Amino acid sequence: MRIALYLTACLAAPAWAGELAGVTLPERATVEESPLILNGMGLREATWLRVKVYVAGLYLKAKSSDADAILGTELPKRIVFVFVRSVGRKRMIEEWDENLAANVGGDSAALEDRVATLQAWMPNVIRKGDEMTLTYVPGKGVAVEIAGEARGTIPGADFAHALFAIWLGARPPNQTLKTGLLGHR
Repeated sequence: MRIALYLTACLAAPAWAGELAGVTLPERATVEESPLILNGMGLREATWLRVKVYVAGLYLKAKSSDADAILGTELPKRIVFVFVRSVGRKRMIEEWDENLAANVGGDSAALEDRVATLQAWMPNVIRKGDEMTLTYVPGKGVAVEIAGEARGTIPGADFAHALFAIWLGARPPNQTLKTGLLGHR
Protein backbone atom coordinates (compact mmCIF):
# COMPACT_ATOMS: atom_id res chain seq x y z
CA MET A 1 0.00 0.00 0.00
CA ARG A 2 2.77 2.46 0.91
CA ILE A 3 4.61 1.77 -2.33
CA ALA A 4 1.44 2.45 -4.34
CA LEU A 5 0.90 5.76 -2.51
CA TYR A 6 4.52 6.74 -3.07
CA LEU A 7 4.35 5.95 -6.78
CA THR A 8 1.08 7.87 -7.11
CA ALA A 9 2.60 10.89 -5.38
CA CYS A 10 5.67 10.76 -7.64
CA LEU A 11 3.58 10.53 -10.80
CA ALA A 12 1.30 13.38 -9.73
CA ALA A 13 4.19 15.72 -8.92
CA PRO A 14 5.45 18.08 -11.64
CA ALA A 15 8.45 16.76 -13.56
CA TRP A 16 11.51 18.75 -12.64
CA ALA A 17 14.30 18.26 -15.08
CA GLY A 18 17.27 19.65 -13.30
CA GLU A 19 18.83 21.66 -10.56
CA LEU A 20 21.90 23.84 -10.79
CA ALA A 21 23.25 26.34 -8.26
CA GLY A 22 20.03 26.14 -6.25
CA VAL A 23 17.82 26.77 -9.30
CA THR A 24 15.36 24.13 -10.46
CA LEU A 25 13.71 24.26 -13.88
CA PRO A 26 10.81 22.19 -15.19
CA GLU A 27 11.42 19.45 -17.72
CA ARG A 28 8.94 20.87 -20.23
CA ALA A 29 7.64 24.16 -21.56
CA THR A 30 4.98 24.97 -24.12
CA VAL A 31 5.29 27.61 -26.83
CA GLU A 32 2.13 28.26 -28.82
CA GLU A 33 0.88 24.71 -28.21
CA SER A 34 4.26 23.31 -29.21
CA PRO A 35 5.92 21.22 -26.48
CA LEU A 36 9.58 21.89 -25.72
CA ILE A 37 11.93 19.92 -23.49
CA LEU A 38 14.79 21.13 -21.35
CA ASN A 39 17.92 20.53 -23.38
CA GLY A 40 20.35 21.57 -20.66
CA MET A 41 21.22 24.07 -17.93
CA GLY A 42 24.31 26.22 -17.55
CA LEU A 43 25.71 28.65 -15.01
CA ARG A 44 26.96 32.10 -15.99
CA GLU A 45 30.04 32.97 -14.00
CA ALA A 46 31.67 36.38 -14.31
CA THR A 47 35.17 37.65 -13.64
CA TRP A 48 38.16 35.61 -12.60
CA LEU A 49 36.45 35.21 -9.22
CA ARG A 50 33.78 33.08 -10.93
CA VAL A 51 30.91 35.08 -9.44
CA LYS A 52 27.62 33.30 -10.08
CA VAL A 53 25.27 35.56 -12.06
CA TYR A 54 22.45 33.43 -13.49
CA VAL A 55 21.41 29.91 -14.33
CA ALA A 56 20.14 29.47 -17.88
CA GLY A 57 18.01 26.67 -19.29
CA LEU A 58 17.59 25.98 -23.00
CA TYR A 59 14.31 24.48 -24.25
CA LEU A 60 14.04 22.84 -27.69
CA LYS A 61 11.66 20.58 -29.65
CA ALA A 62 14.19 17.73 -29.39
CA LYS A 63 17.43 17.41 -27.46
CA SER A 64 20.58 18.39 -29.30
CA SER A 65 24.23 18.95 -28.43
CA ASP A 66 24.97 20.61 -31.79
CA ALA A 67 25.04 24.38 -31.29
CA ASP A 68 25.18 25.12 -35.03
CA ALA A 69 22.13 22.94 -35.69
CA ILE A 70 20.22 24.59 -32.84
CA LEU A 71 21.06 28.06 -34.15
CA GLY A 72 20.23 27.07 -37.72
CA THR A 73 16.80 25.54 -37.13
CA GLU A 74 13.61 27.45 -37.72
CA LEU A 75 11.85 25.84 -34.77
CA PRO A 76 10.60 27.32 -31.51
CA LYS A 77 13.26 27.62 -28.81
CA ARG A 78 13.41 29.25 -25.43
CA ILE A 79 16.12 30.28 -23.05
CA VAL A 80 15.21 30.99 -19.43
CA PHE A 81 17.51 32.88 -17.09
CA VAL A 82 17.08 32.76 -13.32
CA PHE A 83 19.29 35.34 -11.65
CA VAL A 84 21.19 34.19 -8.57
CA ARG A 85 22.39 37.73 -7.90
CA SER A 86 21.14 41.18 -8.79
CA VAL A 87 22.53 42.74 -11.98
CA GLY A 88 22.31 46.37 -13.05
CA ARG A 89 20.93 47.33 -16.44
CA LYS A 90 24.16 48.99 -17.57
CA ARG A 91 26.26 45.92 -16.79
CA MET A 92 23.78 43.58 -18.49
CA ILE A 93 23.72 45.68 -21.67
CA GLU A 94 27.54 45.92 -21.76
CA GLU A 95 27.83 42.14 -21.43
CA TRP A 96 25.30 41.47 -24.17
CA ASP A 97 26.91 44.00 -26.52
CA GLU A 98 30.34 42.42 -26.00
CA ASN A 99 29.06 38.89 -26.50
CA LEU A 100 26.93 39.83 -29.49
CA ALA A 101 29.94 41.45 -31.18
CA ALA A 102 32.10 38.41 -30.34
CA ASN A 103 29.62 35.98 -31.89
CA VAL A 104 28.08 37.97 -34.74
CA GLY A 105 30.86 40.39 -35.60
CA GLY A 106 30.34 42.83 -38.47
CA ASP A 107 26.89 41.43 -39.22
CA SER A 108 25.44 43.26 -36.22
CA ALA A 109 24.74 46.56 -38.03
CA ALA A 110 21.43 45.24 -39.41
CA LEU A 111 20.39 44.34 -35.86
CA GLU A 112 21.10 47.69 -34.16
CA ASP A 113 17.50 48.94 -33.93
CA ARG A 114 16.25 45.62 -32.59
CA VAL A 115 19.11 45.33 -30.10
CA ALA A 116 18.26 48.89 -28.95
CA THR A 117 14.64 47.80 -28.42
CA LEU A 118 15.75 44.85 -26.28
CA GLN A 119 18.04 47.13 -24.28
CA ALA A 120 15.23 49.64 -23.72
CA TRP A 121 13.10 46.87 -22.19
CA MET A 122 15.73 46.02 -19.57
CA PRO A 123 14.81 47.24 -16.07
CA ASN A 124 17.28 49.28 -14.01
CA VAL A 125 18.02 46.18 -11.95
CA ILE A 126 17.30 42.54 -12.51
CA ARG A 127 17.00 41.26 -8.97
CA LYS A 128 18.16 38.02 -7.45
CA GLY A 129 15.41 35.46 -8.09
CA ASP A 130 14.01 37.27 -11.17
CA GLU A 131 13.46 35.30 -14.36
CA MET A 132 14.02 36.52 -17.89
CA THR A 133 12.69 34.46 -20.79
CA LEU A 134 13.56 34.80 -24.46
CA THR A 135 11.31 32.71 -26.71
CA TYR A 136 11.76 32.43 -30.46
CA VAL A 137 8.65 31.66 -32.49
CA PRO A 138 9.33 31.28 -36.23
CA GLY A 139 7.51 33.87 -38.30
CA LYS A 140 6.93 36.09 -35.25
CA GLY A 141 10.24 36.76 -33.54
CA VAL A 142 11.66 36.72 -30.02
CA ALA A 143 9.17 37.30 -27.21
CA VAL A 144 10.78 38.88 -24.16
CA GLU A 145 9.48 38.45 -20.61
CA ILE A 146 11.21 39.87 -17.55
CA ALA A 147 10.13 39.15 -13.98
CA GLY A 148 6.77 37.84 -15.18
CA GLU A 149 6.04 40.87 -17.37
CA ALA A 150 5.77 40.52 -21.15
CA ARG A 151 7.83 43.28 -22.76
CA GLY A 152 7.09 42.59 -26.42
CA THR A 153 8.29 40.66 -29.45
CA ILE A 154 11.28 41.56 -31.60
CA PRO A 155 10.90 40.33 -35.20
CA GLY A 156 13.36 38.48 -37.37
CA ALA A 157 14.99 35.09 -37.62
CA ASP A 158 18.32 36.93 -38.02
CA PHE A 159 17.78 38.65 -34.66
CA ALA A 160 16.88 35.34 -32.98
CA HIS A 161 19.96 33.66 -34.42
CA ALA A 162 22.23 36.48 -33.23
CA LEU A 163 20.62 36.60 -29.79
CA PHE A 164 20.84 32.85 -29.15
CA ALA A 165 24.41 32.91 -30.53
CA ILE A 166 25.41 34.95 -27.47
CA TRP A 167 25.17 31.72 -25.45
CA LEU A 168 25.56 29.07 -28.17
CA GLY A 169 28.05 30.73 -30.53
CA ALA A 170 31.79 30.19 -30.82
CA ARG A 171 32.57 32.68 -28.03
CA PRO A 172 29.97 32.37 -25.24
CA PRO A 173 30.25 34.35 -21.98
CA ASN A 174 31.88 31.26 -20.46
CA GLN A 175 32.36 27.81 -21.97
CA THR A 176 30.76 25.90 -19.09
CA LEU A 177 27.54 27.87 -19.64
CA LYS A 178 27.40 26.78 -23.29
CA THR A 179 28.38 23.22 -22.44
CA GLY A 180 25.58 23.01 -19.88
CA LEU A 181 22.98 24.42 -22.29
CA LEU A 182 24.02 21.76 -24.80
CA GLY A 183 23.21 19.08 -22.24
CA HIS A 184 26.69 18.36 -20.87
CA ARG A 185 27.58 19.12 -17.27
